[in-house]
Amino acid sequence: KRQSSSLARIESIVSDIMLVDIDGLDFDSLFAQYSDIDYIVHTATNYGRNNESVSEIFNTNTVLPLKLLDAGCQAGVKFYINTDTILDQYLNLYSLSKNQLLQWGKFLSNRDKIMFINLRLEHIYGYNDDASKFTSYVINNCMANTLTLKLTPGEQKRDFIYIDDVVTAYLMILEKATDFENSFIEFDVGSGQSISIRSFVETVHHLTGSQTQLAFGAMPYRSGEVMHSQADTTGLRKFGWKCKYDLVAGISKVLLEERTRQ
Repeated sequence: KRQSSSLARIESIVSDIMLVDIDGLDFDSLFAQYSDIDYIVHTATNYGRNNESVSEIFNTNTVLPLKLLDAGCQAGVKFYINTDTILDQYLNLYSLSKNQLLQWGKFLSNRDKIMFINLRLEHIYGYNDDASKFTSYVINNCMANTLTLKLTPGEQKRDFIYIDDVVTAYLMILEKATDFENSFIEFDVGSGQSISIRSFVETVHHLTGSQTQLAFGAMPYRSGEVMHSQADTTGLRKFGWKCKYDLVAGISKVLLEERTRQ
């Protein structure tokens, strides 16, 4: 973690975790000190939503995980589980930097024989998520009964997956990793269902009983807008994983947690 990292989400289990500050850290020394590391699970991400510079996005999404991967290879770590995106590599700086790490992962897994397991995540949502994310933005505004919510026409389709289903996918990968044969393997992580943005928003609006006016078409589509995204979950299901929460069940659980907190 960084010295400035918030521990709010893990405060109940901090006593069970060995925490290391990465500020100025020598990764080779880290792996030398803890020589029994078998898995690296990389989830750090910079989406570039807060006007971060190109170098900041690159450092978080490419340089940091590459340092971990390189040091892990040198230390004989067996498995590197990488969190990737389903987005096209040239859509934005986030997806480009993620893809650059993926290319290094493919190369080093073949050269150094570390197993690089690439998880291509679809659109995750859940309780206490980043408020800048679209799903959180819609849920928070509908719960607050904001007067008007300006939206695109909402015809673009996304594969929304509840966070608990994502966690079980990671746990399954950790459990089954020794069964994988190739040094590089890739899985899509999503519900396997594609739902329009409009349907998502209307579902949230209905479940919250919101009085917010939904102004579809008030905003234009973004340049390069992805109009259809859907995970192929065949690979995960082959190893026994299945998606537990449909959209209604997932949103309902988020709302229950939010209302309990209030």
